[in-house]
Amino acid sequence: MGRKIPMWQCVVTMLFTLIALAYSLGMLGKVFGPAFACDYGLVHIPLICSAIFAAIIAIINGYKWSFLEAGILASINRSMQAMLILLTVGLLIGSWIAGGVVPAMIYYGLKILSPGIFLLASCLLCCIVSLATGSSWTTAGTIGIALIGIGKGLGMDPAMVAGAIVSGAYFGDKMSPLSDTTNLAPAMAGATLFDHIRHMVWTVTPSLVLALIIYGILGMGKAGQTVDMSVVNALQEGLKGNFNINLALLIPPIVVIAIVALRLPALPGLMGGIILGCLFGSIFQGVSLADWPGILHNGFKFANPDAVMPDLVSLLEKGGMASMLQTINLIICAMCFGGIMDASGMLATMAQALLKAAKNTGSLITVTIFSCIFMNVIAGDQYLAIVLPGRMYKEAFEDRKLAPKNLSRALEDSGTITSCLVPWNTCGAAMSTFLGVPTASYGRYAFLNIINPLVSIFYGFTGISMEKMTDEHYAKIIEEREAEKAAALKALEA
Repeated sequence: MGRKIPMWQCVVTMLFTLIALAYSLGMLGKVFGPAFACDYGLVHIPLICSAIFAAIIAIINGYKWSFLEAGILASINRSMQAMLILLTVGLLIGSWIAGGVVPAMIYYGLKILSPGIFLLASCLLCCIVSLATGSSWTTAGTIGIALIGIGKGLGMDPAMVAGAIVSGAYFGDKMSPLSDTTNLAPAMAGATLFDHIRHMVWTVTPSLVLALIIYGILGMGKAGQTVDMSVVNALQEGLKGNFNINLALLIPPIVVIAIVALRLPALPGLMGGIILGCLFGSIFQGVSLADWPGILHNGFKFANPDAVMPDLVSLLEKGGMASMLQTINLIICAMCFGGIMDASGMLATMAQALLKAAKNTGSLITVTIFSCIFMNVIAGDQYLAIVLPGRMYKEAFEDRKLAPKNLSRALEDSGTITSCLVPWNTCGAAMSTFLGVPTASYGRYAFLNIINPLVSIFYGFTGISMEKMTDEHYAKIIEEREAEKAAALKALEA
């Protein structure tokens, strides 16, 4: 191995990464003009460039490439389960849409709208749709747009309506097993998917309840007023016209919820959901056996999309194993960068500097949450806000014998949930574009997104739901660390 890399070189590496990300996301062009403009919009290549830069810094400090490569492979290996789950989730989404499960959840969700509790109902509806689809962007870009139109007809402040939509949309983005961030966070922390979801219930439940109470109070003044429901009615008619909607289609999500509650393994549980989706699709939607391979690989597609309401096409033409490949590519690129930063000790050096302020569990949770928020602000990407702090603080949580799901929850309570509150973040820009409301305007009404990180910090200081790992679990982690070090040393000798 090489010598300890100085802090200033770690900072230079991070600055290079942030500049590369800012350039690729178009942020530098907005600040410094056309000469720095780039509309690539993805972070895969900047991460690879950052990995190369980090490797050069490490090699200058005496690290051999074989050792760094072993670190990359170990990092990718730790994320392999998440990648398998993501592929499985792609299959699940395709089967549930083609089977009518997701359309049924949206159809019945639209029925809860009531003018007297419009903000509260809008938030709940977006919760249901985002849980069904696993996507905040899809929820805001379809149902959200309809709700903005209804809110205007009711004479409500568009910023309030947008805040309720964003809160509901990110509830599902945070809690749905179909969401990529819900799969990514436990992968970074070393937790299991369903343990992670169950543990998030502790923080998201009071956050959502408080948000709904506030929305209920804000919307009470509109009680008794009539509202133009034509957009909602059109969506419902479109769903009924293209799918056989019935209550039996709600059985698959109930089964998956039961699997979560029974603590069954994620992959077999999701596979059961896929089988049910295909079975219900063949029974209720008339999908032939010959169509399923294409749907499961490429996602659901309408037979004649030109004859379907554009909002429905945008909402439902998705899923399939192929739809997850870009996210998996991102994980691999991030793990290449993270593996080099980890193997060279640069992550540990930066984490140690930040962890000097973490004297107890509460301050450790606070440092983690503010690091995720900082990455959302600086890097403009929620995936990096989960990946980098997840890699930085994983060992700190383990050494305090805190169960991995505590870290994965903190990552989502901040990295996922606050991304839409930053105007130049990809999520903030998307929400603002979809809803036609500036991020700064809807942000102060996105109560779930504001409250959730505070609840997480409160739990950290009070110890509520902060589960410890067993001595056997900790011993296994130490054994795995030693095995990784031995493998890296062996690679170095080779």
